[in-house]
Amino acid sequence: MTNPKGPERKSQPPRAKPATPRVPTAADILAAAQSAVEAAQTAAGQAIDSAQLTGRTAFDTAVRLPPASIQLAAQLPDLIENLTTAIERLNTTIDRLDRTLALAEPAFVAYDRLLTRLESATTLAEDLFSRLDKLPGVSLLGRLTGRDHPEPSAPEPKSRRDRKK
Repeated sequence: MTNPKGPERKSQPPRAKPATPRVPTAADILAAAQSAVEAAQTAAGQAIDSAQLTGRTAFDTAVRLPPASIQLAAQLPDLIENLTTAIERLNTTIDRLDRTLALAEPAFVAYDRLLTRLESATTLAEDLFSRLDKLPGVSLLGRLTGRDHPEPSAPEPKSRRDRKK
């Protein structure tokens, strides 16, 4: 990045303070008051001009509005009222849901406890079956009880080629 004032900034020597503080005279105060009045009058004139221009523009826009826009603008109060009603219903529904969830909280806690116990029981059962499978003779017992039999798969349909032969 370059410096807009040049590559090197030159420091300016500090300004010396006047030896004696200057006390404003009545003429200085009068001149300052007159310049403040002129500035206020200028600002007021500019504000009035701006307000007149804005009013003129608003009137021109209102006169040139198409009827559909005027109809939409006329429906705005009803739309705002309907929106207010919808927001009130939404707040009521949110409150009802909040109360329902507060009542259901103990059930959720109980479900969480039950699920952790079921998971630990399932893990224990899987561990037990894996250890039993390692014992000699258990595979024979499994075949006798029908535990090791895979589920029979559905027979595949014969194709037309096989029927014709």
